[in-house]
Amino acid sequence: MTGSLQIKNDKYYIVLDVSSVKGKRRQKWISTGYTAKGNKKKAEQMLRETITEYEKKAIQETTNMLFSDAVRLWVKESALRVDAVTLQGYTTLVESHILPYFDELGIKLVETDRRVLQRYIDEKYQNGRKDGKGGLSPRSLRLHKNVLYQTMQNSVRDGLISNNPCEFLILPQMQRFEAQFYNEEQLVKLLEAVKGEPLFPVIKLTAVYGLRRSEVLGLKWDSVDFVAGTLTIKHTVSKVTRAVEKDKTKNASSRRSFPLIPEIQSMLLELKKREAENRRAFGKEYASNDYILKWDDGRPFSPDYVSQKFSRLLEIHGLPHIRFHELRHSCASFLINSGFTLKDVQEWLGHADIKMTANIYGHLDVARKQGMADRLSESLSRTG
Repeated sequence: MTGSLQIKNDKYYIVLDVSSVKGKRRQKWISTGYTAKGNKKKAEQMLRETITEYEKKAIQETTNMLFSDAVRLWVKESALRVDAVTLQGYTTLVESHILPYFDELGIKLVETDRRVLQRYIDEKYQNGRKDGKGGLSPRSLRLHKNVLYQTMQNSVRDGLISNNPCEFLILPQMQRFEAQFYNEEQLVKLLEAVKGEPLFPVIKLTAVYGLRRSEVLGLKWDSVDFVAGTLTIKHTVSKVTRAVEKDKTKNASSRRSFPLIPEIQSMLLELKKREAENRRAFGKEYASNDYILKWDDGRPFSPDYVSQKFSRLLEIHGLPHIRFHELRHSCASFLINSGFTLKDVQEWLGHADIKMTANIYGHLDVARKQGMADRLSESLSRTG
């Protein structure tokens, strides 16, 4: 608690810097009743006494603070340091799971120990799905623990609790992720089936370059250099609860350039020509922007539409079901089966760490190495 003396209308006032448990900061003015002349020491003594009194009240307020209010405070602070998409993710998780559970529990922050938090994790693992069909995945629960941990860490920082009980939480073991993907024949069949669809350029670019949904929808005309023959990933469009446009990529490795293969260059030139025609046709009704992939009236494709329409197209054409994101996996599988290394695939996909590439595609790399093992075996058998 901090405070100072201010003179107003020839009288001393105490000005306190007050912060509530919900994070709101304000100045509180309190009249000392003393005139400015000859009463400075009395006013200073009153300032010290007032600060002590308010500090005692703050301690009492902190002691009564609910854990759910500490979570709300953490979300509010997070809004100042994370981007909009990350904040949407935090807010959705907190409002869907953490706050309903702890609001109903009504437990205070100082009473929230490891056992309380472990019961929350265990309950969500068993029954956390909103559709009532079981529990949340180990991966999802790691996101929950992150929110709980950071809430407690902030509370330690602010002196509200002495230690962080999340240090000792036990989470379910992560299961190895097995990516679904199309082989070369299935990719060719998919592209042929959707050739006349508005979504065809989106699917084609994603399959060829292994782009994330946010990256392909974020492509703008400044991403394409027809002279140099390159396509550069530098804008994204993401969504948790609402679409967010960003002039930056997921990480530094995600900002990467690809060579424009002839068929992609032809497709992009056709899209550019069609956009110019649509601008003239729609006139003032055209939604002017620099995005490449959009409806005839200029409105960019929404992330939700792309995922839902892609699934519907697979159903219509009798193709095996994969998620839109798994076109990216299909691209990676094709590259590995064509003889490229995990390091090549890491750079093509824009992974920040090759460990991620290995975790997802390592089993495919082992299959590719079978030919190397056969060659070694053949050579060694001749020397025996």
